[in-house]
Amino acid sequence: MKLLILSLLLPSLLMGQDFSKVQIKTIKISKNIHMLQGAGGNIGVLSGNDGVFIIDDQFAPLTKKIKAAISKISRKPIKYVFNTHWHFDHTGGNENLGKSGTVIVAHENVRKLLSKDQMLKVFGKELKASPKVALPVITFNSRINFHLNNEHLSIFHVQNAHTNGDGIIHFKESNVFHMGDTFFKDKFPFIDVQHGGSLKGIILAAEKVLAMSNSKTQYIPGHGDLADYQDLKNYVKTLKDVQLRLSKFKRNNTSLKRVLKKKPLEDLDKTYGSGFMKTDKWISIVYPTL
Repeated sequence: MKLLILSLLLPSLLMGQDFSKVQIKTIKISKNIHMLQGAGGNIGVLSGNDGVFIIDDQFAPLTKKIKAAISKISRKPIKYVFNTHWHFDHTGGNENLGKSGTVIVAHENVRKLLSKDQMLKVFGKELKASPKVALPVITFNSRINFHLNNEHLSIFHVQNAHTNGDGIIHFKESNVFHMGDTFFKDKFPFIDVQHGGSLKGIILAAEKVLAMSNSKTQYIPGHGDLADYQDLKNYVKTLKDVQLRLSKFKRNNTSLKRVLKKKPLEDLDKTYGSGFMKTDKWISIVYPTL
């Protein structure tokens, strides 16, 4: 089974990327909240007289481009960066930002994972421990609050969702959430099962955010375009339906190989299976955990 998963995932993981060709796109959400898209996870930016607060920082080679994009929003320094979780496409710029004096904040499990060498077994990828300057210097367990730029940022941990250290950010005054990789807009979310992630947790996290939302709420997903209330509802509905379909096979002790042959999610290939996580790849990760 492990060899099957590795063979499905390794090619997409090891594809090289020329960061020199990446352009940073800026999307304005409100007067002082923006979303940046480039390579890796979407970045949230809160700006104002108190300085700049960003959420995630993509890859190290993109730091200069990211700073240049932010400078067009605000000339204030980047005071804080919050890591929604530990993965390298969200924390790759930590070292550069840490060296320039930005305070790194994350869930305590993010610091633990970044502090040691890690092996993402499903990808066959070894990740070296981050240097001290790239580690979060402020960590939290269940909840932490920031009050900056006339905005109340309520940040809360969701258990065993994308990983074991996910943090979701609620911009209360602006009615905006940054959900990190607990939300892939219209796509199957990668679930880091090895480091505590689960389909059940992903669904519960999204349902929790929905319960805190209304029809005008906007969401910055970990990957994908800016989303609205209906987008998140559709995401939850789809994942719950998928969970039900796959669980029926699981109850009958159907092998993964047989499940893949039956193509139980074929109707979602053109939408949810068109992103980083192709349908068979995603089933191979999730099915053994149901």
